Amino acid sequence: MKDERFKKAEFAAWVGILSNIGLAVVKGIIGYIANSKALIADAVNSASDVVGSLAVLIGLRAAQKPPDEDHPYGHGKAESIAAIIVSMILFIVGLEVGYASLQSLFGPLGAPGMIAVVVALMSMIIKEALFRYKYSLGKKLNSQALIANAWDHRTDVYSSLAAVIGIGGAVLGGKWGIPILLYLDPIAGIIVSIIVLKMAYNIMKESVHNTLDKVMHAEDAKGLVQAVEKVEGVLSVDQLLAREHGHYVIVDVKIAVNPNISVEKGHAIGKQVKTKLIEDFNNVHDVMVHINPYQSEFNEPSQSDLYH
Repeated sequence: MKDERFKKAEFAAWVGILSNIGLAVVKGIIGYIANSKALIADAVNSASDVVGSLAVLIGLRAAQKPPDEDHPYGHGKAESIAAIIVSMILFIVGLEVGYASLQSLFGPLGAPGMIAVVVALMSMIIKEALFRYKYSLGKKLNSQALIANAWDHRTDVYSSLAAVIGIGGAVLGGKWGIPILLYLDPIAGIIVSIIVLKMAYNIMKESVHNTLDKVMHAEDAKGLVQAVEKVEGVLSVDQLLAREHGHYVIVDVKIAVNPNISVEKGHAIGKQVKTKLIEDFNNVHDVMVHINPYQSEFNEPSQSDLYH
C-alpha cells in the first residue's frame, strides 16, 4: 500500500516537472518574441514550479524512508518540509516578478503580439488540469506536499488569467491606438506577483502548522476512539492523541483495564489495541499504548480530556 502510494505521488510529481519545463520554455520564448512582460512573468512562475515539483519529489522520497535511531517516528514530516520549500520558492518568485513588472511601467512600452494571448490561454487550461489531478490525488493520499504543489498550479491559473487580460488589453491598445492600454501588460505582471505572494503565504502557514506536531481534531479522531473501545478488555479510553506526521499519524492512547488482571493480560489487551488501529486505519503508522487501572470515579473522561 505504501509503495503504491509513493508510485502515484512520484508519478504526479514528474508530470508536474515535465509540464512546467515545457510551459516555462514556451511562455519564455513567446513572451520574448511577442514583447509581453506579463507572459515572461508567467514563464518565470512556471520555471519556479519546476524547482517546487523537484522539492516535492525529494520530500516524497525522504518520507518513504523507514524509521531509524534518530527518527523513530519515521520521516513523514519531510513532505511538510517540502511544502514549506515550495512556499519559499513561490515567495521569492513573486517578489522578482513584481519588481520586474513594476520597473517596466517606467520604461518604453510596446504592444505585445496576439500569440502571447493564445499561449497564456493554453497555460490556463493545462494548469487547471494539473491542479485538479494533483489536488484530488493529494487528498486521496493525504500528502501535504502534493496538495501544496496543486495549489501552486491553481495560482498559475490565476496568474495566466491575469496575463490573458493584461496582454489582451495591451494588444487592443496597440491596435486601436490607445497608449494607456499598453500599461495593462506590466500591470498584469504585478497582479501575477501579488497572487503568487498570497498563495506562498497560505501554503507556508498551513505547512508550518502541520510540522509542529499537530494532532487530529476530535471529530477526525472519533473513529480511532470507537475502534479502541471495541477491543475486548478495554473498559474506557482515557485519552487519545493522533499526531500527524505528513501522510500518516502516530497514536498515543491511554486505556483503562480491570485492575485485578495480570500484567501479562494487560499487555495483551494493549497489543490488541495497537494491532486493531494499524490494521483498520491505513494512515496509522504506529501506536503507543499506556495501560491504566480502571476506577469508575476517575475513568470518565470529558470530551476535551479524551483528545488532549
